[in-house]
Amino acid sequence: MAEGGWVAAVARLRADREPGVLVTVVTVRGHAPRTAGAKLVVGAARTWGSIGGGNLEAIATDKARALLAAGTVAPELFTVTLSDKAPLQFGVQCCGGTVTVLLEPLPVTPAVAVFGVGHVGLELARILARHDLDLHLVDTRPEQLADERLAVLADAVARVHVHRLAVLPEIVLGELPAGTHVLIMTHDHAEDFALCDAVLRGGDFGSIGLIGSAAKWARFRTRLAAHSHDAATVARITTPIGIPGIRGKEPATIAVSVAADLLRTIEREACPDTAADPPATERGTAPLAAPADADG
Repeated sequence: MAEGGWVAAVARLRADREPGVLVTVVTVRGHAPRTAGAKLVVGAARTWGSIGGGNLEAIATDKARALLAAGTVAPELFTVTLSDKAPLQFGVQCCGGTVTVLLEPLPVTPAVAVFGVGHVGLELARILARHDLDLHLVDTRPEQLADERLAVLADAVARVHVHRLAVLPEIVLGELPAGTHVLIMTHDHAEDFALCDAVLRGGDFGSIGLIGSAAKWARFRTRLAAHSHDAATVARITTPIGIPGIRGKEPATIAVSVAADLLRTIEREACPDTAADPPATERGTAPLAAPADADG
């Protein structure tokens, strides 16, 4: 792999939404096939680059794929002695040196789709764009997705995907990657309902959030039941959205609340053992309920 080729390999895994592990030689004492800094990228079924081949690389590849199978996100170090007197797993490699290797898991980047890029939606996009994720922005109003309006996302860390379409925003649902978190916050209750109905009918989605009031949700719940969605299916939709206890109605306030709650959900998925909910006294008691006519 040419110098810097590992960057392209990591980018390819990300584009294909496949997990991987970046393997780096961090220290070398004595003789070894490669110097410190050599890199190998390991995917579930393929590899790119090399840290020297032989026993060392085979051990690294096995360990990397064990991390992939376990869904581990924390990096790990291991050390191998390259000696014919050392315990060997994959044949003799007797360079005489000792090599320490770093394994860095590269999990699949979270994906979020925001349907409705109005006042709240744009503020939310500005926050989410500062995180390492795939951000999909969908709106049927051309002016909401105009280049000059989205210029505030020019320095985004996220990969921003803009979906411009005149009608039927629910079509985009079929284009989203598996596990996408969906936030429904358009300017039109009819669009909101069509999206709720469509997202519940199929697809591999993460969390599903709907902005709006209790009255709006009561109407939607009745209509969704009439459209053959049972109670358990309807319960997949969370509304109101946001951190409980934040009562401000300004678009930026609502966006901060929604983003914080969503990022906590994403963190909980990535590290289920360490992302427990905080005590109720920290979360507050009253949920955020955006006005019925809130413009996403």
